[in-house]
Amino acid sequence: MISKGSKLYSILHYKCPRCHTGDLFVQKGWSYTRFSAMHDSCPCCKQAYEPEPGFYYGAMYVSYAITTAITISILAALYVLLDEITLAWFLGALVGALLLFFPFIFRMSRAIWINFFISYDKDTDAASACV
Repeated sequence: MISKGSKLYSILHYKCPRCHTGDLFVQKGWSYTRFSAMHDSCPCCKQAYEPEPGFYYGAMYVSYAITTAITISILAALYVLLDEITLAWFLGALVGALLLFFPFIFRMSRAIWINFFISYDKDTDAASACV
């Protein structure tokens, strides 16, 4: 089990990196319609989720790394499952997987990116107005 004070907890549960209590995103769960809607600030500790304009442009690099991992995984799976990997099979599997996992990639890259810059503060967590 992942402890509440770790960065991994904040990333995997999409929680505020400072208090680990407030949610990063408005919509919980798997959604294709409102997956990108984020709160302006943490509902508990009031940490700004966009500290400066264009803050999440850097999350594209994290998204690139996640997409590369998915691409390599698909290639490995096709190598194991098929005798011959054709371009059509590879592109079809890749496009299908990326369309399926786009909300996950988007959210995970933003959660990882904001956790690079904002650290957990146990005093803020204890004084938080949320339960």
